[in-house]
Amino acid sequence: MRLEGRPVALIGSGPAADAKRRLLERAGAIVVGEDAPDILLGVVADGDEAAVARLRGRGILLNVADRPELCDFTLPAIVDRDPVVIAVGTGGASAGLAAALRQRLEALLPAKLGALARALFAGREALRARFPDSEVRRHALGTLLAAGGPLDPLAEHDDPAAALAAAEAAPGRIERIEIRSADPEELSLRAARLLGLADRLYLEGPVPPAIADRARADAQRIAGAPPRTAAPGLTLHLVWIMP
Repeated sequence: MRLEGRPVALIGSGPAADAKRRLLERAGAIVVGEDAPDILLGVVADGDEAAVARLRGRGILLNVADRPELCDFTLPAIVDRDPVVIAVGTGGASAGLAAALRQRLEALLPAKLGALARALFAGREALRARFPDSEVRRHALGTLLAAGGPLDPLAEHDDPAAALAAAEAAPGRIERIEIRSADPEELSLRAARLLGLADRLYLEGPVPPAIADRARADAQRIAGAPPRTAAPGLTLHLVWIMP
């Protein structure tokens, strides 16, 4: 939610409230008391249930520290590589777990990730001109950004614009995966990785939904065997093998 220049109520004092204030101010919010008009959101840092009732009675959406059952929204732990922002949320189950995951992600993500995002934005029109077909363009970009690719997001890049200028159309391919268990935890690492990358799934036999659900939500699901000629991108042929 964009909070720039918008009033957000903060109730409470002490270290917990100070941390919430820093987060809100970093997002550009105007931090106000509960009596201010036109409040968009409220953060109750001290668990004051009377304040919760008053604010909710005004139709204000609330975050209540350490009380997930009273929250209308949660405040995730954030990894900021402007303009890239990664939020780690647990639905209020454990702020400590979210913080621990954020710390791990901080160590993984390069300091120049934001510069890569800006280079991709700057190169959008050139990519559109080079690859007018949106599917071909998406696959060319996916090849650049794949693990180990010329613009792998987890690696440092001194000249991403040069890699963008050298982008090529990715050839289509078909991969066959035999499914022998309905438990997605028994998928091989290769199968799990391919499912996360697939553009379309051909499902031959009663492939369990829990397996197909490991693929992207926007990947096509098609019953039967795939054609011999590969469409652009990655096609998976999932074959159910009776145990």
